[in-house]
Amino acid sequence: MRQLVADRRHLIDITHSDISINRQCELLQVSKGALYYQPRPIDPYTLLLMDLIDKQHTITPFYGSRRLVAWLKQEGHPVNRKRVQGLMKKMRIEAIYPKPKLTRRNEAHKVYPYLLRGVNIARINHVWSTDITYIRIGNGFGYLTAVIDWFSRYVLSWRLSNTLENTFCVEVLEEALSIAEPEIFNTDQGCQYTATNFLKVLTDHKIKVSMDSKGRALDNIFVERLWRTVKYEEVYLKSYQSMKDAQSSLKTYLNFYNKKRLHQALEYKTPESIYCMVNEMK
Repeated sequence: MRQLVADRRHLIDITHSDISINRQCELLQVSKGALYYQPRPIDPYTLLLMDLIDKQHTITPFYGSRRLVAWLKQEGHPVNRKRVQGLMKKMRIEAIYPKPKLTRRNEAHKVYPYLLRGVNIARINHVWSTDITYIRIGNGFGYLTAVIDWFSRYVLSWRLSNTLENTFCVEVLEEALSIAEPEIFNTDQGCQYTATNFLKVLTDHKIKVSMDSKGRALDNIFVERLWRTVKYEEVYLKSYQSMKDAQSSLKTYLNFYNKKRLHQALEYKTPESIYCMVNEMK
């Protein structure tokens, strides 16, 4: 697995006389935005609210901002809806139900139709998908992304980042494509996935692009289930103190998830056994 963007960023020498900053960024695959990024300190109460929202969303993914405001008030945290909506946006949380268009994508970016309604997923590498979820880390937070094969539930690749720049989304896609290629790749309509550099990787490989309907997290249900599993079995049981700590612990868990964890939906087999067995039979 390649280094975290945060780790590669520290390799850049802004005083180097022979290699420009732009060239160093290009060689290390670090955007200039990531180079100069400094996380803003987050006050403990905001982090507490984010933790509460994250855990409640995992239990009741159909709760929108209104219900979360009511639930937080019931728990002794009277905060207004605007604040909850802002935190949900920062955490990339949406309620799982059809609703009016409340958030804006980048209008300059192309959006593809959803191709999977009614489609029977009966083989590996038929459909892959990806998503991003919030992870509490020390006095801040990070974002976890992964690529999953729908048929086997196998996690082909994953990345952890401290920003929502789409560099880590492109990296995780490229790593997955070094293993195999799907017929269809499904994402949501977030700007990370409608960006030209992300879509170019897919179109260069002649992979069909599918995007969830707006506000329809159920369209990407296998990734939603993955996040629920990862959070209940790993994230909520740990207290990551740093990105490095989170990276190490998640690596151990996701290795267990692929190789050892038995899935009821897979007739109590592991994702790796299904994915690799079918590959070997070809």
